[in-house]
Amino acid sequence: MGGLKDELLKAIWHAFTALDLDRSGKVSKSQLKVLSHNLCTVLKVPHDPVALEEHFRDDDEGPVSNQGYMPYLNKFILEKVQDNFDKIEFNRMCWTLCVKKNLTKSPLLITEEDAFNVWVIFNFLSEDKYPLIIVPEEIEYLLKKLTEAMGGGWQQEQFEHYKINFDDSKGGLSVWELIELIGNGQFSKGMDRQTVSMAINEVFNELILDVLKQGYMMKKGHRRKNWTERWFVLKPNIISYYVSEDLKDKKGEILLDENCCVESLPDKDGKKCLFLIKCFDKTFEISASDKKKKQEWIQAIHSTIHLLKLGSPPPHKEARQRRKELRKKLLAEQEELERQMKELQAANESKQQELETVRKKLEEAASRAAEEEKKRLQTQVELQARFSTELEREKLIRQQMEEQVAQKSSELEQYLQRVRELEDMYLKLQEALEDERQARQDEEMVRKLQARLLEEESSKRAELEKWHLVQQQAIQTTEAEKQELEQQRLVKEQALQEAMAQLAQLELERKQALEQYEGVKKKLEMATSKTKSWKDKVAHHEGLIRLIEPGSKSPQLITNWGPAAFTQAELEEREKNWKEKKTTE
Repeated sequence: MGGLKDELLKAIWHAFTALDLDRSGKVSKSQLKVLSHNLCTVLKVPHDPVALEEHFRDDDEGPVSNQGYMPYLNKFILEKVQDNFDKIEFNRMCWTLCVKKNLTKSPLLITEEDAFNVWVIFNFLSEDKYPLIIVPEEIEYLLKKLTEAMGGGWQQEQFEHYKINFDDSKGGLSVWELIELIGNGQFSKGMDRQTVSMAINEVFNELILDVLKQGYMMKKGHRRKNWTERWFVLKPNIISYYVSEDLKDKKGEILLDENCCVESLPDKDGKKCLFLIKCFDKTFEISASDKKKKQEWIQAIHSTIHLLKLGSPPPHKEARQRRKELRKKLLAEQEELERQMKELQAANESKQQELETVRKKLEEAASRAAEEEKKRLQTQVELQARFSTELEREKLIRQQMEEQVAQKSSELEQYLQRVRELEDMYLKLQEALEDERQARQDEEMVRKLQARLLEEESSKRAELEKWHLVQQQAIQTTEAEKQELEQQRLVKEQALQEAMAQLAQLELERKQALEQYEGVKKKLEMATSKTKSWKDKVAHHEGLIRLIEPGSKSPQLITNWGPAAFTQAELEEREKNWKEKKTTE
């Protein structure tokens, strides 16, 4: 009953809207009295003039809105409606009230009767919300049905182009826009007026009149046993047959229920394509025009009986309900998706704020790091300036030593005789050179050890910087501790600087020793360090070895490349640690 009420309300809404001449949403009481009386008549509802006059008394103020009319309409009309009225007559009464006001004046490809049929189809396919509209999915469904009924091919691309230009803000078309769309022939090009009218009538019969199938067939009489051509119309629970397709002269009907059945019969008595419909009290023999029509009718009747057994509605109504449920589901999913998108957007904004806070903190940290880097670079520049001064001094010393080497070169000729004597010792020197190569490898290991020492000194420097921060905090507590910590920091920084200076000096003196070694051709200094006996033999000659030595002013550890930057005790300790570490690896 709820579905019938919703169906009736759509047509009544059109009538009420047509009576609202100034589009204020209200209709005068006198017009509503006439509308209510006509509704009671066509719906076969008993008139209640007392209730009508009581509800629309003349002393009421102003016209009545749609919401004001609904209580009376529900209580005194719709709740009393039975399914015994003529739906076409009801729809035509509502159509008559609204057609003149709303139907377009421009010429259309369809007649007014066709427009009425489209109007009724619109009420069947429209959404259950007001103002009534038909959504694009239902428009596509209707146009496909019409194109199929006209025998044409469906142009999906044309409809997609139409949907692109469709106004999404409205959500669909009104009934008058739908009538104009079908009437202007946009989707029925090449079809004449009669073909379009027949297609509309066929779709109207299927969707509104529940006609599942119709057509001419031969029927065998029960009394005379003669065969007569009849126009058969199949509906969900009945098969009616008429003299012709105008449906004016009805000759009988076949009531269908779940106990009926349909069977195919072999050809007999000169009749072909026979089939039999068995009911509770009667049996009907029918002959179709060809085998295809016979099979179509058997299938249609069998499907109808099967739906009766299941208690299901007609296929087009069930399909409409499924489409509506699908749209509701899609709408709910879309709303849920929009809700999730809003939540994600809010979460994203929150994350953006957090990232902005982190970015600001990072910028502050970078600023502090830049200041510390600036201070470090300034210290490095100062150290480089100091190193440059030391380098100039070393260059001056090297020039002086080169002058001495040049002076002593003449004296070196005096020792050629002695050198010849020393040629006998060449083989021993070869062994010394082999020892020297081994010493170089050891020196390379020591150099790597020195590099590690430098890395440790760098870490010590980092620790010194940490100590410096601790010292700054300790300054706030006592001035005496400040002076002591400051002195320790200066001593450690000075030690670091001296280590770096000694490393640079070690490199320079190594290069100088190599040049001296190549200058004297025989690498006498290396032979002296490796062969003590040979050094004793040549010690009484004029300072040949001393001439090449860089001349340290203070007692230092001497390597193959000059004075070392560390003491003998430190070297032994480092070598011991390095050997232990190598053994464990």
